[in-house]
Amino acid sequence: MILVDRTGPVWTITLNRPEKANALTVEMLSDLVNIVEAANEARALILTGNGKVFSAGADFEAARSGLATSPDWERLSSAIAGLPGLTIAALNGTLAGGANGMALACDLRIAVPNASFFYPVLKHGYLPQPSDPLRMARLIGAARTKMVFLTGQKLTAQTALSYGLIDEIVKEKSVLSRAMDLCFTVSAADPVKSKRIKAMCNTGLYMH
Repeated sequence: MILVDRTGPVWTITLNRPEKANALTVEMLSDLVNIVEAANEARALILTGNGKVFSAGADFEAARSGLATSPDWERLSSAIAGLPGLTIAALNGTLAGGANGMALACDLRIAVPNASFFYPVLKHGYLPQPSDPLRMARLIGAARTKMVFLTGQKLTAQTALSYGLIDEIVKEKSVLSRAMDLCFTVSAADPVKSKRIKAMCNTGLYMH
């Protein structure tokens, strides 16, 4: 249920459980972790989904059995954040719950116009993974992050763009095609220099 295209310097990971809104099972989450941890040589990595939803987070039944609080969510987002290549979340639709973590860990987030974003963790009686509120707050500020986590606020794509949660709304072509376009320069460039530039950009996040 996880498709991986390792052709060329750009890896594409596709969540492929559209009949269940790409909700992650224990096996899918484990597979994602293993794939991302093996992607250090990729010049760029794209995360996307099949269907009209990027991911509804944890599968309902699996969540009730402990998946909602699995440390693998944090392991996955940490692995994405630690990749030296460019990472892009190509959000083909709505992003919900713990699946937010993998998008927040990416360098760029682009989305279709009808996508929405929410993280109803408090409603369901769970704590978010530790890095998720921190990464979101760096993007949109503490107050707006509290709106998402404490009030259950659902954000439209346009609001998410205005807040800085996503970087672009893709209207003219498929979100995956746009992600591939964004990877063009880095995929053809000197990988050492591109990795150093990414590291320089990330260093600036922690200077203040």
